[in-house]
Amino acid sequence: MKLAIRNGFYSMRIGFGYDIHPLVEGRKLILGGVEIPFEKGPQGHSDADVLLHAICDGILGALGEGDIGTHFPDSDPRFKGVSSVELLRAVAAKMAEKNLVIGNLDSTVVAERPRIQPFIPRMKEQIAGALRVSSQRINIKATTSEGLGFIGEGKGMAAYAVVLLKEKT
Repeated sequence: MKLAIRNGFYSMRIGFGYDIHPLVEGRKLILGGVEIPFEKGPQGHSDADVLLHAICDGILGALGEGDIGTHFPDSDPRFKGVSSVELLRAVAAKMAEKNLVIGNLDSTVVAERPRIQPFIPRMKEQIAGALRVSSQRINIKATTSEGLGFIGEGKGMAAYAVVLLKEKT
């Protein structure tokens, strides 16, 4: 496969994203743009959706555009309580400006509880909609940390994401 260089970019780019938040009482748990019934939610300036934040960072990394904190700082009152789906849409717009689309997105959520498997199909649809791609290009996995550390004690949640961007055809 020959990769062309256009507008200073190779026709495929890879990015990696990571996010972690403490879990606190009195917050909704929003994950992948989906509200999940649970007694705790992630603490943060926006809705603190760790999965979407990791995906945004992965895409921004692939674009060479810094990270989510650069574009949506927690010191900016405009982003207080904002839906991370809106942040993902803004990142998708940056991707589109460079004529790139998601080729593949693979992600992992790490949490002891709640079990998120039943919510994954809705998360994939939310993410695919925000990125304007088929949900077949989105993969979400879930795991625990086997009771170890901050996450294993139920005090936090993390997510990882790897994205492959390709030239829009």
